[in-house]
Amino acid sequence: MHLFRTAFPMIAALALASAGSAFAQAKKEVTFAHQDMLVPLRTVMESGELEKATGYKINWRMFGGGGDVIKAMASGDVQIGEAGSSPIVAAASQGQDVKLFWILDDIADAEALIVRNGTGINGIKDLKGKKVATPFVSTAHYQLMAIMKVSGVDAKGVNVMNMRPPEIAAAWERGDIDAAFIWDPVLTKIKANGKVIESSKTIGAKGFPTFDGLIVNAKWAAEHEAFMVELVKQLAKVDEKYRANKAKWTVDSPEVKAVAKWTKADAKDVPATMALYTFPTLAEQAGPTWLGGGAVKAMTSTAAFLKEQGRIQEVKPNYGAFVTDAYVKKAMGK
Repeated sequence: MHLFRTAFPMIAALALASAGSAFAQAKKEVTFAHQDMLVPLRTVMESGELEKATGYKINWRMFGGGGDVIKAMASGDVQIGEAGSSPIVAAASQGQDVKLFWILDDIADAEALIVRNGTGINGIKDLKGKKVATPFVSTAHYQLMAIMKVSGVDAKGVNVMNMRPPEIAAAWERGDIDAAFIWDPVLTKIKANGKVIESSKTIGAKGFPTFDGLIVNAKWAAEHEAFMVELVKQLAKVDEKYRANKAKWTVDSPEVKAVAKWTKADAKDVPATMALYTFPTLAEQAGPTWLGGGAVKAMTSTAAFLKEQGRIQEVKPNYGAFVTDAYVKKAMGK
């Protein structure tokens, strides 16, 4: 018995070693981490079209923030994930074997710095001594710190608090915070008792653009290329459908209902919020603004910010190593 137990595993190991990569390719299953961003991708999740086209079992798992997504990817629990540019840069800087392969959205006006009515805050300089909440290491956090810096406001004089979106909504309701840099669905809720003093678009125009992207474990992607290309094709298709028929994405439409369902947003808020984002076309994805160069530039400046904040240990010499346009180009037939 003892001999069998030692010799058999050796034989089995040799057999498995040769079959390892074949087995990895044969396992048609993927865990996809998503968040609460209001994007056309939610209609793909609802329709099941990606599963039908690829034959893969897709485990859609919702996370509260990009930091949580990259932790799950680092542990190997998740193969593909949605995250803002800041968490993506954090993952790359920590040496995670990930590739940014799709710009989910240009955040544009979809994130904003809201100040509560009655706080006396009318501009960035008025934040001194105030409580400002944002999810740390998020795109919102990056832009909040950037706009304070360019406005000459010492961040040490502002009480910047780390809160996830649902915690921000609850704190705002209780009157515990004076301002928040956040996205929807929380953004719309708190706007009712506040005003926008800066948006991601205005700060982006000052040299600090942000985006939400899809990242994939590089090894997994290489072994599942056909799935990756089909995913990109479907992303491009639904984004185009939205751009061409924006007026038809009304509260009662199946598309808006799907977005609301998968993000836990109120359907009545979805159309107006989605209009705040910009969704790049396939050609724009591959072009110089995004995967062809712009994303690397944005990631490089974000990395400098994260190091300054003590959120990462080092800035990588080349963030282009963590970006690929291969699947977009294959989807375009190039």
